[in-house]
Amino acid sequence: MVRPYANALLIQENYMKVFVFDLLAYGENLEHVKQGAELPYPLSQKYFKSDVAVRTYAEHLAAWEELDRLGYDGVGFNEHHCSPYGLMNSPNLMAAAAAQRTKNLQLLIYGNLLPLHEPLRLAEELAMIDCLSNGRLISGFARGIPREYQVHNVPLADSRARFEEAYEIVTRAWTEDVFSYEGKFWSYKDVSLWPRPVQQPRPKIWIPIVGSQESIEFAARHDLPITPGLGGGGLRDDIIRYYAKCLAAAGHRLTPNHLSLGISAYVADSKAQAVREMGPYHLYFNRTLFSHGNFTETALQRQAGYSTQQSTDYVRPENQRAAQLRREDFRNTTMADVERLAEGWPWGTPEEVTKRIVAQADAAGANVVQISLNRGAMPHEMFIEQIRRFARDVLPALQAHKVERMPALEAMAD
Repeated sequence: MVRPYANALLIQENYMKVFVFDLLAYGENLEHVKQGAELPYPLSQKYFKSDVAVRTYAEHLAAWEELDRLGYDGVGFNEHHCSPYGLMNSPNLMAAAAAQRTKNLQLLIYGNLLPLHEPLRLAEELAMIDCLSNGRLISGFARGIPREYQVHNVPLADSRARFEEAYEIVTRAWTEDVFSYEGKFWSYKDVSLWPRPVQQPRPKIWIPIVGSQESIEFAARHDLPITPGLGGGGLRDDIIRYYAKCLAAAGHRLTPNHLSLGISAYVADSKAQAVREMGPYHLYFNRTLFSHGNFTETALQRQAGYSTQQSTDYVRPENQRAAQLRREDFRNTTMADVERLAEGWPWGTPEEVTKRIVAQADAAGANVVQISLNRGAMPHEMFIEQIRRFARDVLPALQAHKVERMPALEAMAD
């Protein structure tokens, strides 16, 4: 089902929207570079090949053109620094390039790391992207992982305050005729933004939530859609339930368009084939690329001042283990783990992939899915084949599906 962007920001709100989320990993496997269980950090330039980077960017932009041609609703990409995990140091550059090579695809920058950048410049660049794309920007804002703060020499303890101050500056720059601002980190006087975004009063803003209570509360206070958690399961449910409560406390109400789910999918002739083909790339992502030069553990982030002691107080006891985000859970993944876990994943036949994605969306009450069709250094040919096969065999059913229930609201009413 191709739904052109031209009909009023144009997506029929009652139908599921399907984005492909692309991490844009460096297009060569670096497993051989590891020292023990870890890639060296910082990773020396001697391992970088400019021809691989040139090819990586060209291939992913070509893939995004194919998404546009085949009727996907959007493409998502984010910001990371100094790692082969993803070559999207400036997601705004990628969005500007994609704006010129696509016609209907929504461009989800997920997201710019507000604490690390001069916010007025960010507001200007995003307004330009909205003009370049004729109103197709979705502006995601994130805090970023601890590694990015080391790279940019920003204290982790300032992360939350810088994020909230930058958010106010960017949104005021977009919406006010002339604004002035006196803050702790940035100050401006008598600024009138040119150009202005196409979308009025401002572009859509989404917030990715890993799990911190304060981020959920911020998104709810400002009535901003979220992506709840890095995966499924009970932690995702806890995030959604707490978000629904916070929305209600702020005078808002949870709807299916408040939620988007990150889901890994792989279409094959069988579950066994999907595991055999996708499994090695999933392992490389988990064991080598994920959290390169970074620490994910909630306890360590609290020690560094990045997270508060109460950041997971809303999480039920049975889900606290998942909220700890231990690197070992990723680093120690085996193919046996993949085979076992894939039994519940949307990997396999088109029918199974469709059924499992719809089930996750219905269980969450989410009207948007962000599908990861590639992992690690998956070859371009495999990624393109997945884009085409998913579009042919899964996408029409998803885009025809309506999410009718909001389980989190039902739980609040009980």
